[in-house]
Formats: sequence, C-alpha cells, structure tokens
Amino acid sequence: MQGCFLKFYVAENRRHRRKLVYEWLLEEAQSFGLHGGSAFRAIAGFGRHGRLHEEHFFELAGDLPVEVGFVVTDEEADRFLAHIAGQELNLFYLRVPVDAGFTNIEK
Repeated sequence: MQGCFLKFYVAENRRHRRKLVYEWLLEEAQSFGLHGGSAFRAIAGFGRHGRLHEEHFFELAGDLPVEVGFVVTDEEADRFLAHIAGQELNLFYLRVPVDAGFTNIEK
C-alpha cells in the first residue's frame, strides 16, 4: 500500500472532551474506519515551548509526550486531518510517505 504514516504528538495528560487526547484520537480513528493505530509513551522529550519532560520514579501522572500513529492512505489522512481541525483541537502532526504491506502473504 502506498500512503502515509500520520503521527500526532500530544502530552500524556492532555484532555479533549474529558478524554485523554491520545485515547480520543484512537477512538476517533476507529470510528472513522481506519484499520489500526498505536500510542507510544516517551521516556523523555520536549516540544515547541522548549520545556524538557522526563519520567521520574515519584511521578504517577506525567506530562510526557505520547506519539499516536496511523498508517493510512492519503485520502484517509486528508479526511482525518479535516475532521480533527473541526474539533477545536490544535495538534502537532507529521505526515510521512510510506510503502506498507504484509510479509508471508499466501499467493
């Protein structure tokens, strides 16, 4: 499949409509019919404001970056980005061209 890897970076504790943004993104993508998505929590990072966020043992609910990613067609990415733009959400994203497929497919 030719398409793109659509990735969003959000703070772990950021919320939208009383849900964590990374959970909201995954649920929205599923309801849109996207075929899969994943969220990965960072161990450290910094964003556009330059503040370093790191995991410490004594912190339970942190503000570490979470990467939420989807491998989608360009049309799916366009539709999903347009939907998010209409939700009063300002999110940083990357859209990277990708060639994706499965190994060991029976012919």
